Amino acid sequence: MGYWGYYVVGRSERPLAELDALAGAAGGMRLRTSAAGGWQVWEYPSGDEGAEDAGDVGNMNTLALETGAPALFGYVMGSDCVVVEAAGPESGAWTTCLARGAMAEYLGGDVEDYFLEPRDAAERAVAWAAEAGRVVAGQPLADVLTSEPGPADPLAENILFRLLDRLGVVPL
Repeated sequence: MGYWGYYVVGRSERPLAELDALAGAAGGMRLRTSAAGGWQVWEYPSGDEGAEDAGDVGNMNTLALETGAPALFGYVMGSDCVVVEAAGPESGAWTTCLARGAMAEYLGGDVEDYFLEPRDAAERAVAWAAEAGRVVAGQPLADVLTSEPGPADPLAENILFRLLDRLGVVPL
């Protein structure tokens, strides 16, 4: 049984946990890392599958509007796969997933019915990064978006952190 919970990524001079957009989760959030330019990654565990949720983490669209910067939520499901929701104040919201094979097993079907294809998600991620003031290439993002956990690195959340690195916001 792996990790279940959110990683909340945003840019602010204040701690993200103090912002109105995340008020419902503030008590359960802990800072995971911070990076240059005010970027922060907060962790919000939610427990095992089927366990009572710790509460509403908030809304990334609201977080993006409140901070005036792109925001991203990564919901890790048992360390097997990750739902990625991202939004920018100008570019809008998009959703994809990481570790698509495991996600298909959770859904019992095609992930394409629920999430952007990796190439489309990479295009949206390039625009998201541009809104964050970063210039990134689409192919390295597509490579991350199509990667799967393996024996040497079985945790899907590590794919999320590779994505954040490729987006230029939080280096590995």
